[in-house]
Amino acid sequence: MNSQLAWLQNNLAWIGQLTLSHLYLSIIPVIIGLAIALPIGWLAHRYRKLLPVIVAGSSLLYTIPSLAFFVLMPVIIGTKILDPLNVVIALTVYTIALLVRVVADGLGSVPEEAVQAATGMGYTAAQRLVRVQLPVAVPVIGAGLRVAVVANVSVVSMAALIGIPQLGSLFTYGLQVFQMLPVIIGILLSAVLALGLDLLVQGSIRGLTPWNRRMRGAS
Repeated sequence: MNSQLAWLQNNLAWIGQLTLSHLYLSIIPVIIGLAIALPIGWLAHRYRKLLPVIVAGSSLLYTIPSLAFFVLMPVIIGTKILDPLNVVIALTVYTIALLVRVVADGLGSVPEEAVQAATGMGYTAAQRLVRVQLPVAVPVIGAGLRVAVVANVSVVSMAALIGIPQLGSLFTYGLQVFQMLPVIIGILLSAVLALGLDLLVQGSIRGLTPWNRRMRGAS
């Protein structure tokens, strides 16, 4: 027990760095992926004939094993194997694959009466999208975003197999030195990150949809 506590105390700074790296590699792809998925999802919603093609293409991308994706990235974009950019790009692709269908479904859930009312008020297509459709679609898009965030926290760990430092590094280190403590710490911190980011997304959804709170309060 004393040796384990000593190891923990001696490696707190390293564990903190791995946690921050894991957080960065999990969040950045979600932000970029959402920004790209929104216009693609809108296109799939606006032009329904494109929906099957777009969804099929997204699903195909998501079937690529994460470790293979991390290894292929340097070949495709010319980076070094240990460049974190490989992980960011790969997870961004996964995020887009998850969110495109969600965005299209979210926009499809907006009542047609609301869209027609906005048109009658003189809103342009862009104004309808920003002021009416996207706000109403937030709960649906947010639900998909929660899945993407938690999935990224999990998949990032695989990058330890190619030497990218993050919480997955604690798994490989623990196996190399035959210690369970680093593995347990990595699992716990990954779970805490996933839970914390999920709560953050939930809070953002509630903040962007105040009418839902008022409706629940009224009922």
